[in-house]
Amino acid sequence: MDNSTTLTVIGSPFDQAMMQRCLQLAYQGMGKTSPNPLVGAVVVKNGTIVGEGYHPGIGHPHAEVFALNQAGEDSVGATLYVNLEPCNHYGHTPPCSQAIIEARIATVVMGMADPNVTASGGKERLEQAGITVMVGVEEHACRELNAGFIQRVLYQRPFGIFKYAMTLDGKIATTIGHSAWVTDVAARNRVYEQRSRCDGVIIGGNTVRQDNPYLTTHGKSDHNPLRIIMTRTFNLPPQARIFQTDEAATLVLTETENVEQQKTLEQKGVEVVQLSPLTPKAVMQYLYQRGLAKVLWECGGTLGARAINEGAVQTIMAFIAPKIIGGVTAPGPIGELGLTQMNEALILEQMNWEQLDNDYLLIGKIAQSFWEDKL
Repeated sequence: MDNSTTLTVIGSPFDQAMMQRCLQLAYQGMGKTSPNPLVGAVVVKNGTIVGEGYHPGIGHPHAEVFALNQAGEDSVGATLYVNLEPCNHYGHTPPCSQAIIEARIATVVMGMADPNVTASGGKERLEQAGITVMVGVEEHACRELNAGFIQRVLYQRPFGIFKYAMTLDGKIATTIGHSAWVTDVAARNRVYEQRSRCDGVIIGGNTVRQDNPYLTTHGKSDHNPLRIIMTRTFNLPPQARIFQTDEAATLVLTETENVEQQKTLEQKGVEVVQLSPLTPKAVMQYLYQRGLAKVLWECGGTLGARAINEGAVQTIMAFIAPKIIGGVTAPGPIGELGLTQMNEALILEQMNWEQLDNDYLLIGKIAQSFWEDKL
């Protein structure tokens, strides 16, 4: 169920369907394009798709080029649909705006303008060449798909998502720390799907010691995010599952120098980096420099609260199970935020609900006014 604000509809139903097809194509690059955006393109001639393409990764041709090449001579007088404004600069590849002009496309329909001033200007160049341009078809969906790219461009940080699973009475584990499993299979599969959409997933040392997670997509996708551990003490069990790097890479961020522990982990293929101060804000700055666009926080409540307070989280994903476990000392999903009055509570925006068999998933955005000035 979508409870988000009603949006202005731009374009015909056919335009919207073609843009949705662009998004489907773009999704095929999920987890492989960062720091580049996810882009899909479709060429339509006389109501029929004659060319399609998506951007598979940095250094490869852009979606528009693949679509135009597939369309060939059918591009002449055709309409090009693309979810992001065609680039207008020389980067790893030539500008797509020039390729579109040379293909003699008549109309370009794009989902959103490019927020990157270095690459933008494609719309104006196309219009100067006599091409009709429409902007804003399925814009909300286009912006959601590239939330990570937009966050990088505007704030020089990855987009942060804090995910947790809790019982109906707000517990993420029992009083003795047992947490397998709060939710059922459908909800856990949804988590694996979300991991496949992210470049990195972050946990703290306590989660490694208590839960011993894999943090992979469990075969649901061929893309696994970079698994990131924040640990001040470097007190980590060397045999933890997260240090099995055949399937997915692991990065340990620590303030503590431990030569023997570091050598042991590096022999397993684990990357170890000293970072001080080891805070969510500093970690997100570092991950931006490494090219990550979207990060999933799967940590406990203490680190999660710090990530929220430091502006490292833009979206909350709360999985809620119809279970009651009780326990005064049983942990909740979010630690101390420093809020003492109910009118200070963070109110999520653009709410969506999903039912996953017996469980529910609530997705909402933290108000931009809360996190923007913390970056």
